[in-house]
Amino acid sequence: MNSAAELEQERIKKNVLSRMKRIEGQVRGIQRMIDDGKECEDILVQVRAVRSALQSANKLILKRYMLRCYAETMEDGEHHPDSLDKFINVLTGFLEG
Repeated sequence: MNSAAELEQERIKKNVLSRMKRIEGQVRGIQRMIDDGKECEDILVQVRAVRSALQSANKLILKRYMLRCYAETMEDGEHHPDSLDKFINVLTGFLEG
């Protein structure tokens, strides 16, 4: 039986994959705009939209990772400092950039 955390992780995974497919389409659209010689301003608007979409996806991916780390830590009721250190490294890497 799946726990609530596992179901949430799966929901987030599907959401992220959907977003990535949409982003892929946006990037292809930008490539076409460049090939077609569209105005730089229009291209930059689309690049900003892709960047924003990626940031939203990043947040969801991080949330899914947090849920997984939490579930693993709580699985056997023992403290896992290595898991916490790994999570902190991922989180700080995300925040830095």
